[in-house]
Amino acid sequence: MSRLSRAPLFGAAVLASSIALLAGCGASGDTSSPDASAVDGFPVTLANCGDDVTVDAPPQSIVSLNQGTTEVLLSLGLADRMAGTATWTDPILPSLASANEKVKRIDDNWPSFEAVLAEEPDLVTASFGSTFDKGGTAPRARFTELDVPTYLAPSDCEGKEDTVGDGSRSTDFTLDLVYKEIIELGELTGTSEKAADVVADLKRRVTAASDSVHAEGTTVLYWFSDSESPYIAGCCGAPGVVSKALGLKNVFDDTRDEWPQIGWEEVASRNPQVLVIGDLTRDTQSGESAQKKIDFLESNPVTREMDAVKSKRYILATGAEMNPSLRTVYGIQNVADGLKKLGLGT
Repeated sequence: MSRLSRAPLFGAAVLASSIALLAGCGASGDTSSPDASAVDGFPVTLANCGDDVTVDAPPQSIVSLNQGTTEVLLSLGLADRMAGTATWTDPILPSLASANEKVKRIDDNWPSFEAVLAEEPDLVTASFGSTFDKGGTAPRARFTELDVPTYLAPSDCEGKEDTVGDGSRSTDFTLDLVYKEIIELGELTGTSEKAADVVADLKRRVTAASDSVHAEGTTVLYWFSDSESPYIAGCCGAPGVVSKALGLKNVFDDTRDEWPQIGWEEVASRNPQVLVIGDLTRDTQSGESAQKKIDFLESNPVTREMDAVKSKRYILATGAEMNPSLRTVYGIQNVADGLKKLGLGT
């Protein structure tokens, strides 16, 4: 799921006492940040998903509300300036594990508005618009009322239509939106040089993975979660980037819905050669872990007749790799390696 609406997480109730809780938050946040007049290049203002984001000085108390944006901030070397993280589907990227240990995890799912405010943030970031919604932590306007700047990943607003479920892509998601997020968070935090290095490394990884396999025309299906009414990737989200990088043919590339729920009879009729299976560590609905998914596929009378199931042509991917984020790049590498192991990438 590109958004956490694919799996209902516990939305936070916003208590009436929230504003009182932040009564001294603005002042406290200001004293923890360098004086704006003393910091070169600040204040910074960016247009972001229909809002303007302004920071007067490099933020010193950042709260990240989703795993994707957390991993960007950690990649920028900002662990010591992060007050908390939340909403996880997978283990942290191994290269960021030690840095992540320094950061408080406010909640495994959506934290409450008051729990975020308790960290006295001077910047709040999110990967999904649903996090900044009434059913999530809180709308961005609630933070704006309290002079707390917010930033939303461009991948969840640019070229995206919020229709139903996870929305539909009016234009294809590309890694340029991930690179934009990294560069913009670098600008907002005063780490632009590091952001450029991170983007350059990701681009090198994509090129290496794409050059390592020759799997043009191999048909594939991406299953994120839910065995009862499965979320299957459409054409144009993060799995679309993986497919294009490796020359794969997504059997459901005829829908622009990012993660439509599709019946198993229709899935089986498309009969893909390879199944990319989300291996989620959370446990909020049926079919979260890869093993549970495989057990279902091999026992269900409809799916067990699929060629990919009979031949056990499975590639396991983390949920983070199947979401629009820097982990999408690692998803390209992972699927490339999986294809080679299956003998389909040579």
